[in-house]
Amino acid sequence: MVKVKVSWQGKKYDVDVDTTQPGEIFKMQLFSLTGVSPERQKILVKGGQLKDDTDMSHLGLKDGQILRMMGTVGELPKAPEQAVKFMEDMGENEVAQALAIPAGLTNMGNTCYMNATLQCMKAVPELQKALAAYPGGLGQANAQGNMTAALSKLFKLLSESGEGVAPIVFLQFLRQVFPKFAERDPQFGGYRQQDAEECYNEILTALGRELKDSNGNVVDQFMGGMMETTWRTEEAPEEAATVKQESFRKLDCHIDKSVSYVHQGIKQGLEQTIEKHSEALGRNAHYTATSRIARLPEYLTVAFNRFFWKASESVDAKIVKAVKFPLDLDVSEFCTPELQDRMRPVKQRLREIEDRKAQERKLAKRNNQGEGAMDTLPELPPFELDAQFKGDQGCNPSGMYELVGVITHIGRTANSGHYMAWVRKEKDQGGPDPSGANLPETSHWWYKFDDDVVSMVTDDDVLKLCGGGDWHTAYVTLYRAKRLE
Repeated sequence: MVKVKVSWQGKKYDVDVDTTQPGEIFKMQLFSLTGVSPERQKILVKGGQLKDDTDMSHLGLKDGQILRMMGTVGELPKAPEQAVKFMEDMGENEVAQALAIPAGLTNMGNTCYMNATLQCMKAVPELQKALAAYPGGLGQANAQGNMTAALSKLFKLLSESGEGVAPIVFLQFLRQVFPKFAERDPQFGGYRQQDAEECYNEILTALGRELKDSNGNVVDQFMGGMMETTWRTEEAPEEAATVKQESFRKLDCHIDKSVSYVHQGIKQGLEQTIEKHSEALGRNAHYTATSRIARLPEYLTVAFNRFFWKASESVDAKIVKAVKFPLDLDVSEFCTPELQDRMRPVKQRLREIEDRKAQERKLAKRNNQGEGAMDTLPELPPFELDAQFKGDQGCNPSGMYELVGVITHIGRTANSGHYMAWVRKEKDQGGPDPSGANLPETSHWWYKFDDDVVSMVTDDDVLKLCGGGDWHTAYVTLYRAKRLE
């Protein structure tokens, strides 16, 4: 790390230069200090002008060296009508009000796909906890480590800020680790729009390599499951079935004319027919592959296969057909018979809990109306979780889920349009709830993240994201295991 001074418009800025990173990272540091965007910067260094791909280690920079930058700030945001007040100067009530709505992420130029992905991932507390405890910092030789450290800092900023956060550093490391996200539009020169599901998968893969504890990979522990696939061919009944287990981090919802509900799409994704060589027949044969889930994660991702390659136009065209998804999802039918048997008592216990809550609501309403003496309900009998489930931290022992996050897309191709995130907010948690006449009775609300514009909506608004027209359509859904109380 080298400490230099950068001179710009009569001012000097102290900058720590990581010489292992390219010039683009240095420019982003200056952007955060001066407001001059990287494409407007002209920085004079040994050998000419600093470029995005300049190897900073070859410049021979020394502590205290002065570099000169030229460039002007683009259009500045309007000054706030009221003076800025820092959190240190606020009272407790003011801080609570300022943080009532969580911070959004600034769009850095076609980065809504990344912003929506990160807001959805932030709905997993275990992922946030692992990132907060990540020991590595910026400046590692490991690019994935730098990206993980940058995400740790970004999530911390989002938790502490009351306004939009610019994900500058994380974005640069994301593009360094995955160059695809640094592709530029050949016609307009700016960064291209990218696929949010691909971004979601790539980030989780990288985090899975970095976020490990005594129990192993944190991502696979809480967001990964185990799939058991059986291969059979009717052309050779005497041939023994082949059974294979492999890990997964998402279920695919296939979409065609016959699919109107997410359950139908998931079922199609778990059954396929392919042609491969048969040892018994000595030739190719048609095999049926039937997959069943052998281990369910606490957080289950369901991805809607809404895009297909349209060769005539060379684009990933979108399937806009409506596919309804529920707020409560039961996937036990897609599990192995052994797992279904082990989950059955837990499912029954969850039903008992939900029935009791319904009875408590009725009882509270009756008691509030003063209809007779105050009544109470007997306690539910004790329940002991299966020992195997107890020893598998991060699993779902019931097969029952509730929706906590949605990534949506509006537009006709994967690499155009706009992405947003919708994240569940529990009632009376994380800030005040909407108030006013004609609002529905609910146990939760939803935050709608349109980059750095954040608002609150209801279940009805989220259920309208099923598709069928030119409105935001669910592309990735995130479900959380229902918890025993």
